[in-house]
Amino acid sequence: MTPAHSRPRIGARAGLLGLTALLGLGLAGCAPAETADTRAVTLIVHDSFPNDEVAKAASEATGYDVSVVSAGDGGELTNKLVLTKGAPIADAFFGVDTIFASRLVSNDVVEPYRPADASADFEALAIGADGGAVTGGADFALTPIDQGATCINIDPAWFAERSLAEPKSYEDLTKPEYRDLTVLLDPTASSTGASFLVGTVAAFGEDGFADYWQRLIDNGARVEQGWSDAYNGQFTQGGGAGTKPIVVSYGSSPAFTVTEDGSATTTAALLDTCSNQVEFAGVLAGAANPEGARAVLDYLVSAEFQATIADAMYMYPVDTSVALPEAWAEFASTPEAAQLHDLPSAEIERGREGWLQTLSEQIGL
Repeated sequence: MTPAHSRPRIGARAGLLGLTALLGLGLAGCAPAETADTRAVTLIVHDSFPNDEVAKAASEATGYDVSVVSAGDGGELTNKLVLTKGAPIADAFFGVDTIFASRLVSNDVVEPYRPADASADFEALAIGADGGAVTGGADFALTPIDQGATCINIDPAWFAERSLAEPKSYEDLTKPEYRDLTVLLDPTASSTGASFLVGTVAAFGEDGFADYWQRLIDNGARVEQGWSDAYNGQFTQGGGAGTKPIVVSYGSSPAFTVTEDGSATTTAALLDTCSNQVEFAGVLAGAANPEGARAVLDYLVSAEFQATIADAMYMYPVDTSVALPEAWAEFASTPEAAQLHDLPSAEIERGREGWLQTLSEQIGL
């Protein structure tokens, strides 16, 4: 069946050129909105956010007149927030993920704030004012709102029909029996692809990840610009005419490829190929309405909003007390902490441009 999820996850042409590209665009139209209405608050988000629904619900919950505006993909959002620090284009933001989070902290873009109902779940993933972990009830520089694991997904039936063992690991994808079967995401054009890149750096080290990517390419792996092109266009279970039974996607993806009778899923996530991706929100330093921004952050961590995340954004809520949809509970795959190939956000910020440059030079991405 055609998978229900069709969200192309925050692709980001923000790797090698990053801030330079956006500086060339100038800052026209990026001055803070002027308003005499102290009840007005603006939340700026990436372009995979349910803007109208959240604006209405947040307005009702907070008593503010909340407007939600998009700023492109996650990388573009990050760059715009950095370029306009001190004269922010909104009061609060949502949608900067693990790949870019430390850039906001190191550039003093955010005003630290600890949402009123932030539980231990939120503190465990929050980023502090120094770019590190939060302890002892301190404020958050960045508040985690949702999370999901980037993992290789496969079409088990495709392998069963050919009596070919399913791949299990990163290394399996480079074996001759899996030649020409894999579709990857360009990490310079997609933060989902960048998340997979981070996983390979964590697994193979800075001295070994590029050689691993070279082995993937030498084994016929195809590289697509974004998740939708890869999953919906190339994957055998993507609902189109795809021919590749191996694709970069999410641990939650199998919850969206459930058979019509609801008894099984037609895809599987390889839990030994996962890296965690957290999406953050925060109050922008210099916001026209900081009180309103803090109220919006309170709403984003509330049980009311957290309960909408799985269905609306295909990610896991940070609040683990929130009930997940039935299909998620049964079919969405959650890797154990020991299976995740993760790096601290600050280390990603330090190394990301160099890793992308290495891939560009070595394999032509």
